[in-house]
Amino acid sequence: MNILIVGNVLKDVYLDLDNRTENLETDQHGTEWLNLAFNASEHHFFNRNSNFGGAAVSLEVFQKMGISSSISDSDFNLSDNNPTIDTSSSAYRYILIANNNVTYFAPSKFKTTNFSPPAESVDYLYVDRSADININAAKKINAYLDISAKTKLILYIRNFNNPNLNSLINRADLLFIENNKQSPKASYAPELAEIPPEKIIFISEKQLSCLGITENVSTGNIDVLTHLSAYSIASATVLGCFILGFSIEDSFRMARINAEQTRLNSSLSLSELQKIASNFHPTDELELIAANLLLKNKGILAADESGGSISKKFAQLNIPDTYENRRDYRNIFFTTPNLEKYVNGVILFDETTRQLADNGQNFVDFLTGKRIIPGIKVDQGLEKFADSTSANPEETWTKGLDGLSNRLKEYHSMGLRFAKWRAAFEIRLDEQGNILTPTDYAIKENCHILAKYARECQDAHIVPIVEPELVYDGYYDIDKSASITSRILDQLFQQLSNHQVNLRACILKVNMILAGKKYEIQSTPEEVGTKTAEVLKSHVPKNLAGIVFLSGGQTVEQATDNLAAIVANGPFPWPVTFSFARALQDPALYAWKGNGANTDAARSAFLSRLIANTEALEKSNN
Repeated sequence: MNILIVGNVLKDVYLDLDNRTENLETDQHGTEWLNLAFNASEHHFFNRNSNFGGAAVSLEVFQKMGISSSISDSDFNLSDNNPTIDTSSSAYRYILIANNNVTYFAPSKFKTTNFSPPAESVDYLYVDRSADININAAKKINAYLDISAKTKLILYIRNFNNPNLNSLINRADLLFIENNKQSPKASYAPELAEIPPEKIIFISEKQLSCLGITENVSTGNIDVLTHLSAYSIASATVLGCFILGFSIEDSFRMARINAEQTRLNSSLSLSELQKIASNFHPTDELELIAANLLLKNKGILAADESGGSISKKFAQLNIPDTYENRRDYRNIFFTTPNLEKYVNGVILFDETTRQLADNGQNFVDFLTGKRIIPGIKVDQGLEKFADSTSANPEETWTKGLDGLSNRLKEYHSMGLRFAKWRAAFEIRLDEQGNILTPTDYAIKENCHILAKYARECQDAHIVPIVEPELVYDGYYDIDKSASITSRILDQLFQQLSNHQVNLRACILKVNMILAGKKYEIQSTPEEVGTKTAEVLKSHVPKNLAGIVFLSGGQTVEQATDNLAAIVANGPFPWPVTFSFARALQDPALYAWKGNGANTDAARSAFLSRLIANTEALEKSNN
């Protein structure tokens, strides 16, 4: 098994500055940055170190994993202390360190990469992140692949400004796409559309931060790793693990470990990776899953309606409530083209986890293949409190704790990695406007149940979503909504703390703060945005993994407008996004009407709502 790396060897020059603070500036987020207009005669380097980056990083990772590898058109050898490489200015990257912060200069243009066909056939041709492929190199690579049919092409796309890569995209067996603040340019859309989703891996700053890499690296000495190298380490480790036969899940676990543990010229060997992985704490993995469910400018699709709920939906349009119709309905959403661009996860109902997509895969595997995390609704509906309790007779608690542990074990074995549990609260007032419900008793009991569920989920290596929904109904103003939601959240996080739930691996699904549907003065998006932000910032701990909003009976446009207004009131200490059901699905349901001939129209209606909500997030985040 051997890999030929196509890329450039760069030289990383680390310049450690004295740690006086007068040459540092603080931005609006409180992060200190080096003022590059410093006076060099007064601000001195006290340490300097050079190391090799670019293709050299990938070479080291592969060789440490026991995979035979070399760099095309180069005699670079890791054991050579002073190899001959291009020493032009474009080959250097400068990393400056001061006051325990790191910043860097990278060349604006990478050196053009040459490609020399290997004398002997290789199993993999890896176009590395450091490569700058011109038209001649692309032609040479294509010509080599034409005569070496067994060689697999792995392509890393750092940006979408190089049309010379077009001819290589369709030939790629695996694509690593660096996906930060830009989307694929339109010129790439036809090429990327023909690549199956399971052959595309996105590498983003958010994913790297999930791996423990940040732009500001705390340093006790010069031995640091910037996220410039972290991109290469993450992609090379995933690729190396794929080649060695590891599963997708294990490959990303190995990448996280390597990125966390690596220092300059010291990535981990395969045996070291496996040893650490064998002691990998399940909670760490849960934090990574939770973070990936909350990647920027994407949401979570709630497709978890119970049998009773979906039956009511179908009845509105005279659609027979059959097993086949329920499968066809869910299949519309999951097979919508480019779904993975808009959602990080999908919440399923138990029946759906056992149904098949059009290609014969079960829906869990189908979604996983699209890099979408599948989850499961595990509560079993609402039950009214007994008359003997301190609750109001109209209040409910959520069933499902009996047998939950065994069900979670089964779901985990099926590939489901997060779960959801809903508690429901309704505001009822007496004639004088005093609150009849929810009572303190009902709030405490439901939050206690939510916490027990969350603890059992984490014990089963599943990320819990806790959903204490204040139902959007009734006659009450926005201030009542805010005060009662605050009471619920305070009790919820107290109970989660009592049950020692790891908040960094827990997601809150919550209602927006707005006046009840029957109230004569409906809340504007600006009011919803302000009130919701106030409540969450005051009553949600900062170490929570993130927050997703339910649409809760709002119209599709109302939910989107309110979402945009909430996000515009950031920044927040945690990610915020949507986890809508009806606000995403209803237009598709009315377009479909149970008729297979309307499937494409239904997908189009669904896609338009996905785009509208992700655009609302993007506009507010930019």
